[in-house]
Amino acid sequence: MKEKVVVGMSGGVDSSVAAYLLKEQGYEVVGVTMQIWQEEDSTTVLQEGGCCGISAVEDARRVAAQLGIPYYVMNFRRQFQEQVIDYFIREYRHGRTPNPCIACNRFVKWEALLHRSLGIGADYIATGHYAQLVKLAGGRLTLRQSASAKDQTYALYSLTQEQLRHTLFPIGDHTKEQVREIAKQAGLNVADKPDSQEICFVPDHDYAAFISRTTGEEEAAGNFVTADGTILGTHRGISHYTVGQRKGLGIALGRRVFVTEIRTDTNEVVIGEHEDLMVTELAADAMHYMAAKRLEPGRRMTAKIRYSHKGEGCELTEASADGSQIRLRFDRPVRAATPGQAVVLYEDGCVLGGGTIM
Repeated sequence: MKEKVVVGMSGGVDSSVAAYLLKEQGYEVVGVTMQIWQEEDSTTVLQEGGCCGISAVEDARRVAAQLGIPYYVMNFRRQFQEQVIDYFIREYRHGRTPNPCIACNRFVKWEALLHRSLGIGADYIATGHYAQLVKLAGGRLTLRQSASAKDQTYALYSLTQEQLRHTLFPIGDHTKEQVREIAKQAGLNVADKPDSQEICFVPDHDYAAFISRTTGEEEAAGNFVTADGTILGTHRGISHYTVGQRKGLGIALGRRVFVTEIRTDTNEVVIGEHEDLMVTELAADAMHYMAAKRLEPGRRMTAKIRYSHKGEGCELTEASADGSQIRLRFDRPVRAATPGQAVVLYEDGCVLGGGTIM
């Protein structure tokens, strides 16, 4: 009897090729697109696309028809609202910079989709993420960085052992160019479809406007200040800003300046120089461990502080008794370790774990 795999299909080339490869390998494949975002009184976001909009459904349905596999749209709007949208708004309002894709992966694309898939008799779920699943000598599962420059392990660090046991990554050992070539050879109509670059529910990149529109609340203006509290001007509300930001500040000082800190207790946005962004240490909480059950002080590893970060060598200098909080010291200064973003730890290309920068 064939093993059944539910493939999360976003309508893009990656998930389409994932479904194609699994069918070629002899699995019973079912295609699913997750309906996760649709305003009650507007279809703007869906019409413009995104990973689960109308165009995604149409493209995924066409690919499923080409492959001859069943295809369904499953509604996860409630989970997406609670675990992604509410979290996104809450973090920005508290002066932190969230990563909604990590939350979506952990709580929607895996927790919710996997639960429902197992409920209909599936053995696995699969996605078009660039990551490789590895079983370690002790039996734990972890992710190894993909052969692709588009490696996505950073956004998957919080997956649990149970989730990993029921997950397949069919394109994890391929490059993006190889995936597009497979799609062309298979005649898939999404072979040349561009990648989505924006947060799916904020296609215009105006996060502050989205938050105000969603909550119905306008943010209070406050002061731009220097580190010592000298007032430089007025800002539009802290949701407009993130640590490391240079463009769109709306303040002219005659030189390049950056956001170096957001002080929610006084509603101040601190402005400084590039060197003020460089740090040699950071603290993280909400730690999740993957390759190891926990990490001990003195352990050396590589840390990525954002998706596009190449990674920097570091040492774990402190860890709380339960391992939920850690402190790292970097070999060389890193730029803009942004509160709310993830720090993900690697050893020999494998994910040790990760947490949220404090």
